[in-house]
Amino acid sequence: MNRRKFLRTTAAAAAIAAMPRGLRANDIATASARLTIHPSQLGSPIAKDFLGLSYEAAQLAHPEYFSAQNTGLAGFLRVLGPSVLRIGGNTSEYAFWTPKPTSQAALAQGSDVVGPDKGHHPATPTQTTPQAILNLKEFLDLIDWRCMYGLNLGKGTLQQAADEADYVSQTLGDRLISFQFGNESDLFHHNGLRPASYDYADFAKDWQSFYDAVHARLPDAKFAGPDTAGTGVWVEEFAQQFKDKIDLLTTHYYAEGPPTDPSMTIERLLGPTNSRWDKGQPMIQQAMAESHLPFRLTETNSCYSGGKPGVSNTFASSLWALDLMSKLLAIGASGINFHTGGYGWYAPVVGSIENGFVARPEYYALLLFSQLVGGRVVASQLEASSVGPLLVCFAARDAKGKLQTVVINKDPAKNVRLALNAAASSERVAVQRLIAPTLEDEQDVTFAGAPVGTEGAWQAARTQHVRASNGKAECFIPAASAALLRWE
Repeated sequence: MNRRKFLRTTAAAAAIAAMPRGLRANDIATASARLTIHPSQLGSPIAKDFLGLSYEAAQLAHPEYFSAQNTGLAGFLRVLGPSVLRIGGNTSEYAFWTPKPTSQAALAQGSDVVGPDKGHHPATPTQTTPQAILNLKEFLDLIDWRCMYGLNLGKGTLQQAADEADYVSQTLGDRLISFQFGNESDLFHHNGLRPASYDYADFAKDWQSFYDAVHARLPDAKFAGPDTAGTGVWVEEFAQQFKDKIDLLTTHYYAEGPPTDPSMTIERLLGPTNSRWDKGQPMIQQAMAESHLPFRLTETNSCYSGGKPGVSNTFASSLWALDLMSKLLAIGASGINFHTGGYGWYAPVVGSIENGFVARPEYYALLLFSQLVGGRVVASQLEASSVGPLLVCFAARDAKGKLQTVVINKDPAKNVRLALNAAASSERVAVQRLIAPTLEDEQDVTFAGAPVGTEGAWQAARTQHVRASNGKAECFIPAASAALLRWE
């Protein structure tokens, strides 16, 4: 056996040995693929605050949740680096600004958690008080995040919106990114917030009225929108009409739903295409190009209506989340907010102040991706005809200019031997793996050989290395796994 073949064989053996038992099946096929990277061909930047989470506005009715005292949750968020907390969700249309609460019930103490609203019926009205916003500011300072804040367009008044925006702006200061009016207003005609005839023109009138009221009070305030459920026509129309009044285009996307549908499976979640995203993406890009505005996916996750057990809370969701973030990088999006809260099935972090918080599998995708923020995408081409569309790769330079590659193998029955050509002078490539025993696993996930512990504690425990020569290297990517490659 020649030396090069020996090195390839031992590298593959080491990779397989590092895998959990469920990924070591001898009968799994191994296919070949090639990734050519052009480090000097720079693409879109990866914003420092690319990552983010989205919470229901009703969570503010419990002021102690987003407060400096909630160090359990704060730890998980701080580990991800400066990111974006979005306040919104279906409950934002039932959250009312209450500057002078008349009862202690309005100042609900404790750590009561609010999960993702499933949208099955009107939400219970809640009160947002000054104490909640004061606590929110301390929480944001603690984790070094900023906030996108949703105002009640569905059932609120212009006066309430202006008053709330004024207090939020004064309190959050430079922690506030922008205001949004309404959550998924394109569904208002379905959920009883507006008549059946409600269309984009009606929404535009409502939006303009709320903008005028808040802008009159806060001339320097920034706005984003339309924050719709769909990824298509309303975004394009909104960009054309309000491009001079907003700083950011936003919309939502869920890969699957409803969870009661038996066809909403892991296989479908990880499938090569999703018709809804594929149909809406060109319109988003068109809106970005015509308006010269950035775009952020401000609410997303695997399956709407709170997620689906056995799908949304499994390791498969981690691979799906990484894949979705790669799609956003491909269109030059400025960031993403995964919807979360309470013990929602798709929540990346679940728990309460009393019971503590733990990371779900999807959190690991954010943890891996956090190694890339502040960098820049670089051009690459994947040749994978023998592998199929379940292999996803992209390359970037990190904030220090180091070349990195993310490889996502969503195929549960096919290993991949990936040949890399980066035209770089590196002598070796460090490999940190995102793995679990199976796609269905709900808790035995590790990144770089380590799980995420209490308050987000994590430190890489296992980094493999493969040799590089003249910018070429070879890496073994087991079935149903992902890896972060660093060129050293």
